[in-house]
Amino acid sequence: MNVLLQVADTAGAACVFLGAAICLLGVVGMLKLPDVLSRSHAATKPQSLGLLVVLAGVALRLHSVMDLATLALIGFFQLLTGPVASHLVARSAYRTGQVERGDLLFDDLDAQLTEPGQEEGQGRRDSP
Repeated sequence: MNVLLQVADTAGAACVFLGAAICLLGVVGMLKLPDVLSRSHAATKPQSLGLLVVLAGVALRLHSVMDLATLALIGFFQLLTGPVASHLVARSAYRTGQVERGDLLFDDLDAQLTEPGQEEGQGRRDSP
């Protein structure tokens, strides 16, 4: 049993180190990438994956059910809030003209913003 705990501790430490390295790569991407959309991608994807790997490493070291439930909630809320925040940053960058529209493969938001009868800056209003 003692050997099993040592293996779990070693695997947990490796997961924490690997998750930290993934998060570091996300930070490097945020510093090096040229535009807002690329930086938004680098801020969300590696950070979420890195945090989940770190949480898995910590879970290997902890053995309490309450601690594991807390780690699961942390992972859930990270996966819930990270992409939403990134989407809002990208959408506001698009609306303020910080996105080079010629570089986009698909521009579905342009059709929504330029509907007839709507001014720039107004959202869509769906009638009930």
